[in-house]
Amino acid sequence: MRKRQEAPIVTVPSESIALTPLDQASVQIKQAQNAEAARLRFYDRLLSAELFVLLNHPAEVQGGKIDPKILSSEGADFVLAFDTEERLSQFVGGAEAPYAALTGRALAAMLAPQNIGLGLNLGVAPSEILLDGSAMMWLHEIDAEAPTALDARPVSVMSPHGLPEDLLLALDGKLAGLQGLASSAYLALVDYEGGGRNHLLCFVDAAPEAHDALARAVSQSLHLSGIEAAVLDVVFLPAVDPFVAKLAKVGLRFDLPQLRKSQSRPAPGTDPDNPPKLR
Repeated sequence: MRKRQEAPIVTVPSESIALTPLDQASVQIKQAQNAEAARLRFYDRLLSAELFVLLNHPAEVQGGKIDPKILSSEGADFVLAFDTEERLSQFVGGAEAPYAALTGRALAAMLAPQNIGLGLNLGVAPSEILLDGSAMMWLHEIDAEAPTALDARPVSVMSPHGLPEDLLLALDGKLAGLQGLASSAYLALVDYEGGGRNHLLCFVDAAPEAHDALARAVSQSLHLSGIEAAVLDVVFLPAVDPFVAKLAKVGLRFDLPQLRKSQSRPAPGTDPDNPPKLR
């Protein structure tokens, strides 16, 4: 088994106003009793966040390629990204600037093979941080680890218990960012036919094309919860399935945010297998 690499350190400035989710996760590092677990939650949130990448030219992503502005510092290169459009504008002095909107996971997949780092919210937010190429590779490797498929039938359902609070916090934050991929999810403890007991997370009314992304998101949260050997089984069922009714009685429910009716395009950068490429 590969030894777990220690998470990169996050530097947290003391001042904080109009905090975004990334700011909140960053500030919690300073306040948490377990700073390592809080750092891991920050990186979990970073991978799920929508980031606005500063570009050199006013162009949309074309042909799967983008031309980001590069900051060079002490022999290393960094792409500049911000978690709000307003912060990007503030960084460039209020002028209009071209950008591409990508998720953190898509950005990690793009930068890691090139050994390019990320400059996040530099000079404009409490969550500002420089992550070098090795840190982006670490994030990409965690995100790319695929879950293992199992074939087991649950025969009894109970309320979840005994799960670490850090794991529940990581899972709650992850599911809150999975907009439009499922209607809800239930967490419960189940016994399996033939023996075996484990916690199970059931996604309700998830689109078939979203199954892999949802399973990977759960796997990612487990890795970044800081809990060794944490395991959750994942299943996808329609709301009319009788097993969902059993889960609803005893399970812990998570409501996933839904797309507004006006939103017809998928969230940017949601396909980690097809990230944009550097021009």
